[in-house]
Amino acid sequence: MTEQGASTSEQRKLKKARHLRINVFFFIVFVFFVALVLRLGVVQIVYGQDYKREVEKTEDVIVSTPVPRGKIYDRNGQVIVDNVAMNAITYTRFQKTSPKEMIATAKQLSTMIELDEKEAEVKDRDLKDYWIATRTEKAAKKIKKEELADKKLEDKDRYKLQIDRITEKDLEEITDEEMKVAAIFRNMNSGYALTPQVVKKNATQDEYSRVSEHLAVLPNVDITTEWDRAYPHEGIFRSVLGNVTKSDEGLPHENLDHFLSRGYQRNDRVGKSQLEFYYEDVLHGQKAKIKNKTDKGGALLSTEVISEGERGKDLVLSIDLDLQAKVEKTLEEQLRRAKGGNRYLDRAFVVMMEPNTGEVLSMAGKQLVREKGKFVFKDFALGNINTQYEMGSTVKGATILAGLKAGAISRGTVFYDSPLKLSGTKPKGSYKALGNVSIQTALQKSSNIYMFKTVIRMLGREYYSGMSLPRKPEVMQEFRNSFSELGLGVETGIDLPNETKGQQGNYDKAGLFLDLAIGQYDSYTPMQLAQYTSTVANGGYRMKPQLVKEIHEPSNDEETGIVLKPFKPEVLNKVSMDKADIKAVQEGFRYVYQVAGGTAFKYFGGDSRYRSYQAAGKTGTAQSFYKNETMSSSARTYNLTLVGYAPYDKPEVAYAIVVPYLSTDTDPVNKHIGQSILEAYFDLKKQRESGQTDSNDKEEKEQTEETAE
Repeated sequence: MTEQGASTSEQRKLKKARHLRINVFFFIVFVFFVALVLRLGVVQIVYGQDYKREVEKTEDVIVSTPVPRGKIYDRNGQVIVDNVAMNAITYTRFQKTSPKEMIATAKQLSTMIELDEKEAEVKDRDLKDYWIATRTEKAAKKIKKEELADKKLEDKDRYKLQIDRITEKDLEEITDEEMKVAAIFRNMNSGYALTPQVVKKNATQDEYSRVSEHLAVLPNVDITTEWDRAYPHEGIFRSVLGNVTKSDEGLPHENLDHFLSRGYQRNDRVGKSQLEFYYEDVLHGQKAKIKNKTDKGGALLSTEVISEGERGKDLVLSIDLDLQAKVEKTLEEQLRRAKGGNRYLDRAFVVMMEPNTGEVLSMAGKQLVREKGKFVFKDFALGNINTQYEMGSTVKGATILAGLKAGAISRGTVFYDSPLKLSGTKPKGSYKALGNVSIQTALQKSSNIYMFKTVIRMLGREYYSGMSLPRKPEVMQEFRNSFSELGLGVETGIDLPNETKGQQGNYDKAGLFLDLAIGQYDSYTPMQLAQYTSTVANGGYRMKPQLVKEIHEPSNDEETGIVLKPFKPEVLNKVSMDKADIKAVQEGFRYVYQVAGGTAFKYFGGDSRYRSYQAAGKTGTAQSFYKNETMSSSARTYNLTLVGYAPYDKPEVAYAIVVPYLSTDTDPVNKHIGQSILEAYFDLKKQRESGQTDSNDKEEKEQTEETAE
């Protein structure tokens, strides 16, 4: 074969091989094409509807909108706590809403609304969040490559690193014009996803209208009515009413689990103290629920109202607001008058109760504090349940009853009142030698010796000069148990949180038992003193002090709705003491006020115009000590107290007055307060029975809000 023939043969073989490869390639392409067509057919025919549903998939998100809380009224129907409606602009952040989208909305809103000084305040952390959202490329460079690759780090960890690495120089890039946008962005981003956040709380009508007209181009923005608490009598009884969390606070951290377990959302406004907290379940109401339908990308498609919601239920208190105003005015007047000669005097308390039901008619406390070089009055009504003091001779009625119960004395026991001389101590006595005293005259003249000899007998001894007292802790505990039956040294059960039960001194010396018997060792709260007085007044029933008288259905007008739940008087315990023994103490209390020689006779008996109230009770003075953070040592002071009830033969009001930290025990501030509050009570009663109204009420309420000069 020639070379030319061999070459031609090779070319034919190569050409044939190329054709074969091309055919194989086209065959493979054809196979893949057929497979693709088949696959598309399967997808469209078999799974088409599934994919279509996925594309068209929507999500239903339920959100709640606020409703007004229940109102709070006094016993006569006067509104103490109300609601005020405010135009509000809100933003609801959905799960897939990006920071970029939020910034765009914030910029639009910044041209429609104005922020007040507080709303416009932006902290460094808020500015850093805004910086990251608006400068994404620079923010990304704050994270190192190895940190991006580190699988141990989560997105929140990397975000924290970004926040930590933003410098002051970085923040200086934010212009003045951007600060308003940053503040709005902060408000939009401050709460939880799927929950409306208030961007502008008290929007003007113009702002409200502008935003309303542009809702179509403001994603996730809405207009609503926000509610805030209003106090028509701001200075009266304020500390007991309590507070509600603000819209940007949400659930208080310390009670988070408590509220979440009851179905609350984290941004709900709730009562965080005192009555607002204690009756939160009643006042909160049923929030309106709205269903938001969103597409897969998180865009809002439609809204549907599921339930309109219902305003919270109303509380009617046992407090008489007119009486409360008069009592507070009295405390301010007497504190102002007495302050000049009493350096450490800074507070005074009054509790007035219906002794047969436990209803608290007035619970007043005032404190003098220095602000900007002037003394001003602050409401300190809570001090009646969370501060305690040695109460002095007002507890002597309890000492008599403890001695009678233990059998140490009888109703006819008479002791000779002259100073005791005990081993190792200075002589102890009354303010003067009183001679022979019975239960009634011991209370009338406030004999210390009668109390001392009573507890000496409880220790199983009879007094003689130079004797030593046996130390018997079990007897002292028995004595305190008797006090507890009357309300001293135990929680009263009042419907408020954080009540203290007072403080017991350590029994390390037998002589301290004598101090306890005259109210100069253990300390009690003013509310306990009032409960003890009511127990004596009503014949031995320790009534639970009650601030809330009734719960009412919400009403749309000024009057209260129908009664949902009335609170009935609750007897905590009946004292295990003979009724005749209690009557003996009641008679002694009458002697104090109504019989010549009584320690309160000058102010409530004789020719006094206050005699017509027919009051009974007991005065008290206790030595005490005052010390604050600026003092290196304690100063000796006096606590002046007064308890009573009226009329003594058919009590309808009982009261306790506590004025601690006076420099002298000669100022009758406790008696002056007692005169004024009894006059206020009976004057109001007379006016109401005759159908009159007090034309001075408004003026007096305004005066209670003035500051002390």
